[in-house]
Amino acid sequence: KIMLAAHMDEIGIMVNHVDKNGFARFASLGGVFPHTLVGARVQFINGIKGVIGAYIFTRPIKMIMGNKMYIDTGATTPENSLIQVGDAAGFDRPFLDLGERLVAKSMDDRIGVAVLIETLRALKSTPYEAYFVFTTQEEVGVRGAQTSAYGINPDLGIAVDVTGADDMPEVDSETIFLGKGPTIKYKDAGTISNPRLNAEIIKVAEKNNIPYQREVATMGGTDARAIQLSQTGVPVSTLSIPCRYVHSPSEMVDYSDVQNTVKLLVKLLEKEIEI
Repeated sequence: KIMLAAHMDEIGIMVNHVDKNGFARFASLGGVFPHTLVGARVQFINGIKGVIGAYIFTRPIKMIMGNKMYIDTGATTPENSLIQVGDAAGFDRPFLDLGERLVAKSMDDRIGVAVLIETLRALKSTPYEAYFVFTTQEEVGVRGAQTSAYGINPDLGIAVDVTGADDMPEVDSETIFLGKGPTIKYKDAGTISNPRLNAEIIKVAEKNNIPYQREVATMGGTDARAIQLSQTGVPVSTLSIPCRYVHSPSEMVDYSDVQNTVKLLVKLLEKEIEI
């Protein structure tokens, strides 16, 4: 059995107080960076929209943290704000097509979800009992993958996620590039990938002329962590789509990286992986 996981959830915010003037204070859901929030538009599950505000003219942006920010829905009292404590919201941004570059909120990890769906469509046969799992609550602790892996008890696991690309100005030592293929992860803050599984993935990529990048990350994590620790342990790896501006309202990926991730997964699943 092989488990492939991509998470459906995204970072966001949750209301924890509505003041007398209708402004809503909030807590973060996942790794929300404060410097990306001021002026960002959000939408609640009930359809109410608002903008994240802060009085920025008398203090530097690094001083504007969670309790200095608020959500302004245009309300003037708690009663007409139409949002309550416990209501959750995500960024409100339209999809942007820049040719080979695609921009949207929650590319992390809806693009991974899209990759698994396209892999399912393209895969004609596999020697595996393959489970394509679309997980929840990855951003707050890989919880969906933990329960899914426990129920499936796979022999191998592969997480499909995004990873931060650093091919941009003012970065001295670029390591992850858009347009140069998916990354094969060796480690991050939560997982050390199985070296034999990684070697098999690389062998398949090179045999089929699929570009790839090697990745060693010092922070972050994916569903692979939860899969690896399930029951008596599972060999895992992670395939990631390079992404600029991760955990912001506008995350950017390269379309060729998406296509090549699908190709690599299809070729990998068509044959038996020997580890």
